Amino acid sequence: MDSIKTTAADRVETISKDQFTNNYFKTQKPVVIGNLTKNWPAYKTWSLDYIKSLAGNLTVPLYDSVPTKGRQSSAEPVKKMKLKDYIELLKKEPTDLRMFFFNILNHIPELTKDFKYPDIGLKFFKKLPVLFFGGEGSKVLMHYDIDLANNMLFHFHGKKTVWLFPPEQTKYLYRVPYTIHNIEKINIEQPDFKSYPALKKAHGIKAVLHHGDALFIPSGYWHYVSYDTAGFSMSLRAFPRSPKKLGTLLYNVFIMRHFENAMRKIRGQKWLDYKENLVKKKTQEKLDNGTL
Repeated sequence: MDSIKTTAADRVETISKDQFTNNYFKTQKPVVIGNLTKNWPAYKTWSLDYIKSLAGNLTVPLYDSVPTKGRQSSAEPVKKMKLKDYIELLKKEPTDLRMFFFNILNHIPELTKDFKYPDIGLKFFKKLPVLFFGGEGSKVLMHYDIDLANNMLFHFHGKKTVWLFPPEQTKYLYRVPYTIHNIEKINIEQPDFKSYPALKKAHGIKAVLHHGDALFIPSGYWHYVSYDTAGFSMSLRAFPRSPKKLGTLLYNVFIMRHFENAMRKIRGQKWLDYKENLVKKKTQEKLDNGTL
């Protein structure tokens, strides 16, 4: 079966601040760093059972990978569950249920003693260390971060695969207007090139993460995630500082997001269908006239 072209992400075991800044931050190129967490207590202690022991009685929101429809809000969880029960589910069997953007400071502040903000050239926003959990086989639909942060993703307990695409490849990915995601029917792992032929022109970067690995996701990069086993990751974010990106961030958060939510409430599924058909039509026109 045909697949989207990918190249393996750069991987280094150690890296200096200057090397990271010059080779990856300034060039906005992803990299996996193997030993960035080796001296953290988290490297030895962070596991599903450890998280359960600290916060098992918390009730947490859970999400799945089913595209939202009509007036349904993407921010609405599909169910809520005690964290200890969710973790037992993750350990027991594959599940599509995920937990994301779980703020450590708000919910499990004890975890802050287990890690440190790496001195690697990024100015991290220290009020927003967040966790992401997923069951074996769960997927995170293709998107880019609404805040355009430079993101360092630290993975623990298991293995997951991340597909990355730089912002300049947006034209091949069928981005839905007024959102930060592409057409949600697209399967990145098994693409339908007949329905979405522009995907043939895309060229991604694939990163496979194991316990303790750190992945640098540059600002504005598209990413799709597959949990090969149950596990979790922590994200530390550094917000953009250029006036152009700051302006886009403010537009995304305070204008685009609210406009999209309003239109979904007003027009429901008709709005979603209209936008999907529009992006498919415009992309096909560009393919036909050779401008893509």
